[in-house]
Amino acid sequence: MPQPDRLPGTPEFRIRLPKDGGEARGYLLTEFGGNGTYKFLLLRGSSVAAEASPGLGDHARRHRAELRAGGALIDAPAEFGRSWTPPRWTVARDIICNSSSAAAALVYGYGASGPESWRTAEGHPLADYLSTGWRAPRKAWLVRGSNVSGHNLVRQLWLEEGFVSLSGAHLPPLEEAEPTKSTLRRFVEEGYEGAASYHQKQGLVDELHAFLTQMRVGDTVTTIGDGRLYIGRITGEVVRTASPGGLSDLRRTVAWQAGGHAHEELPEEVEQRLSAQRDVVDLTGVLDALDGLAGHPDPAAADGAGGYPDAPPELSLPEVTGALAADLLVHDRAWLEEIRELLLDEQQLVFYGPPGTGKTYLAMKLAEYFGGGPEQVKIVQFHPSYAYEDFFEGFRPVADPETREVAFRLTAGPLRELADLASREGNRHVPHFLIIDEINRANLAKVFGELYFLLEYRKKSLRLTYSGDDFALPRNLFVIGTMNTADRSIALVDAAMRRRFAFVELSPRTEPTAGLLARWLRREDRDPEPARLLDALNARIEDGDFAIGPSYLMKPGVYRDGGLERTWRTKILPLLEEHHYGEGLDIAARYGLDALRERLP
Repeated sequence: MPQPDRLPGTPEFRIRLPKDGGEARGYLLTEFGGNGTYKFLLLRGSSVAAEASPGLGDHARRHRAELRAGGALIDAPAEFGRSWTPPRWTVARDIICNSSSAAAALVYGYGASGPESWRTAEGHPLADYLSTGWRAPRKAWLVRGSNVSGHNLVRQLWLEEGFVSLSGAHLPPLEEAEPTKSTLRRFVEEGYEGAASYHQKQGLVDELHAFLTQMRVGDTVTTIGDGRLYIGRITGEVVRTASPGGLSDLRRTVAWQAGGHAHEELPEEVEQRLSAQRDVVDLTGVLDALDGLAGHPDPAAADGAGGYPDAPPELSLPEVTGALAADLLVHDRAWLEEIRELLLDEQQLVFYGPPGTGKTYLAMKLAEYFGGGPEQVKIVQFHPSYAYEDFFEGFRPVADPETREVAFRLTAGPLRELADLASREGNRHVPHFLIIDEINRANLAKVFGELYFLLEYRKKSLRLTYSGDDFALPRNLFVIGTMNTADRSIALVDAAMRRRFAFVELSPRTEPTAGLLARWLRREDRDPEPARLLDALNARIEDGDFAIGPSYLMKPGVYRDGGLERTWRTKILPLLEEHHYGEGLDIAARYGLDALRERLP
């Protein structure tokens, strides 16, 4: 039987089974399978997992059974001293599979993406060797050209002559109209050997691939020059033209709009994307905003009445109402209105004060009110071992749901999850809140990392440490932290933290916390004595950071028989014993209920 033809320009690909279960090898064929993708040849001698997961599709399951019955899959020989290796089969003859994904499912015993599972010896995915698949009907791009080897091509060439370009000085002739990433990687490795670092070469491959294969006629293209954003439409395919120094060899003709837009007048979401530090940036996520700047809305976005949909509402926080103030027992609405203004201006604030002052409760209530419900609120609590990888993103051990094998995978933390939710289409005007309880109990510089910068500069983006994504904190993401002052750790908060957050004190000695217990007791129609006792207690505590908050006495158990005495003995006095540790003070004689009652009027 003649050997099937390998797809030209593609190497051999491999899959390594877990727990040293062996390796499968194969390559793409020139023939197409039934689903319109290239067939895949699984080579003789490859290892295949003998156990199939319950979720494997019926077709793939029948295929494995037929191959097993026909002798194409045979038992792998046992290896001496390797009894722990999972059961596997060996491919007895070459097997033609309908696609690379079908081959991956055959090898793994569960459904898997072939373009991502099959890898070259160097670790490059099979996807890099395939032509570009489906893409959005119209995309938007930023191409930088104001400093190409010291030349401002935007001013000197692009706007006057109507094109956009990339340098191609070190590239060989491009025979393919849409070269794959693997082809471009080979060209860059050969052409830029000694002229660029590994990281620079990787960036060049991505930029060339976007410019040559992802861009289309009709796409929106932007560039920045002399502090202005210029917008145009791509009108031509890629043309290679000799240019001085090879600075603008690869060109696409563009119909540029006149004038441009001052950088300070751009919408915030556009500013964020423009700060990405690459020469070619996909701006499709802000295409609507660019259309608005250009004055040409996308016809595909027209509504059923023949017009265009209304602009999304502006980001705002609901006004403070009397009902909210009454619910929170805050008698001064101006205080709540100031909190609202602080959130709008600063976007980050911290409630700090002694224990029991309702910091976390108030943060949750305000977040749910301003955000429109608990769905837009996420709560985390910091502790000494909390790190950036827990808070934002990092590689964590994750069990595969099918094989139960554990592997390290890039996993989003609570801040990344909430930021992604807040930045979704249709969500950008909806406030989202992250509450960080005990924010001062972690090493903040270690937890926030580069996010410290983004807390202050919401209009900028940064390249992330792990994923490499260009990330910006959405304008509609608010952060409320809480700090307990009793452990003195608030003194360790550095200046960078203080500059990025507004700090609001909640103290039993000042409103709105000072009279909170008395107002709650009136609402609950209870005896006001506990409020007078708490005021008398705090009057005796000299250090305001160790004052006792009202929430200790706002629980149902306090008002059962003996509940007040029990709470005082087991909750409040132990705090004061710790505060006066080593002083030889009789805590009960100074702070006990009997002592305080004697002094009440």
